[in-house]
Amino acid sequence: MFKFYFEKEQKVYQIGNIKVGGQVGENPTVLLGSMFHKGDKIIIDRKKREFDKEKAKEYLKKQEEASAKFGVPCMVDIVANSGDEFKTYIDFVIENTDVPIGIDAWVAEPKIEAIRYCKELGIQDKVLYNSITPWAKGGFERELEVIKECGIKNVLVVVFDNEDQTGKGRLKCLDEMMKTIEKYEIENIWVDTSTMNIPALSFSGAGAYYIKEKYGFPAGCAPSNGSYAWKAGREMVDRFGFAGIDSAAHVLSSFMWCDFLFYGPMTAIDWVFPAIACADMMKACMAFEETGKLPCSENHPLRKLFPELADQLSQTKK
Repeated sequence: MFKFYFEKEQKVYQIGNIKVGGQVGENPTVLLGSMFHKGDKIIIDRKKREFDKEKAKEYLKKQEEASAKFGVPCMVDIVANSGDEFKTYIDFVIENTDVPIGIDAWVAEPKIEAIRYCKELGIQDKVLYNSITPWAKGGFERELEVIKECGIKNVLVVVFDNEDQTGKGRLKCLDEMMKTIEKYEIENIWVDTSTMNIPALSFSGAGAYYIKEKYGFPAGCAPSNGSYAWKAGREMVDRFGFAGIDSAAHVLSSFMWCDFLFYGPMTAIDWVFPAIACADMMKACMAFEETGKLPCSENHPLRKLFPELADQLSQTKK
C-alpha cells in the first residue's frame, strides 16, 4: 500500500544553496528549468554561440523571483551539444545567477568536457550531472570515472525498463545499475524515473515511491516531456488550456513522491511555480496527517504562504 511516510531513512542532499529529498513534505519540490535546449527561442546561432543575453537574463531573474515568492527552490538545467558550447553557457549562467546548475546532453563527451570545466572553475558542489542512463552506448563506467575524478557530488541516474514499464520496472532497472554505480561511491544519487507520456506519469510516480522506499534516494521526473510532447492535446487548447494541462502534470507528479521536477522551458515559470507551491503545501499537510510533523524551514511554501495554518497545526497534538 502506498503511503507518505517511509521507514527507510530518506537522504537529503545539499547542492549549492538548496536542499533536495527527505520525507514527503520535509523539503519543497526542486524545479529545474531548461536553457539553450533544442527550440529555445533565445538561441540565435548555436554554431557561433550567439544567444539573446538580455532575454536569458530576464528568465534567470524571473525564475529566482518566483522561487523566492513561492518558496519553491530552483535550478538551471543547461543543455548543449559540445564542450565548448557548454563553457559559453556555464560562464553566462553562473555570472547571472547563484542557483545550482545541471549539465545536460544526450551523449557523454560534451558532459565530460563540461564537468572538467566546472572543476577548473571550482563549482563542483553546485553541479548536477545529467545524466547516467541504462542505454548509454558502451556503458556508463567511463562517465562515473570522470565524475569521481572531477569531484562531482550530485549525479542524476535515469531508470527505465522496456520489458516492464511500470513503477516496479523502474526499480528493477535501478537495482541493476546500482551494481556498477556502487563501485564508484557517488556521494549524492538522484533518480529520474523517466517520463514517457502524461498517462505514464503514474508509473513514474510509482517508481519514485519504490525507489524512496528501498534506497531513500531523492526521486523525480520531467512532466514537461509528457505535456510538451502531447501534440494533439496542445492543439485542443489555447495557451491557458495548456498551462492547465502542464500544471496538472507537474502537481500530480510532485504529489506522487517526486522530490524534484524538470519543468522544461522557462516560459512556464508563470504557472509552474505557483502550482508546485500548492502541491507542496498539500503534501506537507498530508504528511502531517500521517506523522504529526510539519516542515521545519520557514521558507517552505506552507510556512511562507499560510503561516497562520502552520502555527495552528504546530500546536495540534497527534
